[in-house]
Amino acid sequence: MGFQINTNVGALNAYNALAKVNAQTEKAQLRLATQKKINTVADDTSGYNVGKKLEAQTLKQKAQLNNISSAKNYLSTAESALQQINDKFNQISGKLVDAKDPLKDSAAIAKDIRTLANEITSILKSTDINGTQLLASTDGATAVSAPTYDVGGTALTFDFASSDLTVATLATTLGNTKLSSSTDATVLGTAADVETAAGYVRTALGKVGNLQQSLDSRADYLTQAIANNTATISNIFDADMAFEQLNSTKGQIGSQVATAILAQVNAAPQQLLSLFR
Repeated sequence: MGFQINTNVGALNAYNALAKVNAQTEKAQLRLATQKKINTVADDTSGYNVGKKLEAQTLKQKAQLNNISSAKNYLSTAESALQQINDKFNQISGKLVDAKDPLKDSAAIAKDIRTLANEITSILKSTDINGTQLLASTDGATAVSAPTYDVGGTALTFDFASSDLTVATLATTLGNTKLSSSTDATVLGTAADVETAAGYVRTALGKVGNLQQSLDSRADYLTQAIANNTATISNIFDADMAFEQLNSTKGQIGSQVATAILAQVNAAPQQLLSLFR
C-alpha cells in the first residue's frame, strides 16, 4: 500500500461513511421528534400523495358527518312538532265523538276544539330552526322550501312538509276556512275531515322517519369510512417509534465508531514521517 498525503482517499471514504451514518441518525431522530415517518415529500413521494388525498377525503367525510348531525336536529325538531299536532288531532277526534252525546255541552266542546285547532296553527307557524321555518310559512298559507343536505355522495331533500301540510289546507280539509283566526263555537268539520287532516300529518311523520333511517345508515357508513381512512393515514405517515429508536441508537453508535475511524485514517499519512528520521 502506498502513501499519499495530497489526497487521502481512505479518509474521504471514512468521512463519507460518517456523513451517511449521521444523516440516517438525524432522520431517525427527526421521526422520533415529530412521530411522523414522512416529514417531507422526498421521504416517500407516492405515500405522501396518497396520504394527503386520504386526508382531504377524510376531512370532507367529517364535514358530511357534521351535516348529518345538523340534519338529525332538523328532523328531530320537526318530528316533535308533528307529534304534538298529531296528538291534538286525536284529541279533536275524541271531542267530535263526545259532541254527539246529547248529555254533553256541545258548545263547550266546540270551544275546546277551537283551542286545539289554534294550537295546531301556532305549532305550524312557529316551528323553526335559526329562523328557518320547518312546517309552514309564518303566514300559514304556503309550505316551506325543502332543504337539501349533502350527506356523503347522496343529497337528501327534506320534502316532508308538502303542500298538504299548511294551515290553509288543513283549514279547508276541516271544513272551516277560519281555522287560523275564528273564535266562534262552531264544531269543526266531521270526523272524516279530521282524519284526512291528521293523515297529512302522519304522512309527514312517516317521511321524517324514513329520512332519519337514511341518515342513520349514512352516518354508520361515514363513521366506518373515517375510521378506515384514519388507520390508513396513520400507517402511511406515523413513525414506528420502537423501530426509529433502534435506528437512532444504532446510528449514534455507528457515528462514534465512524468518527474514531476517520480520526485514525486521517492521521495515517503521519506515518510517512518515520521514513525521514
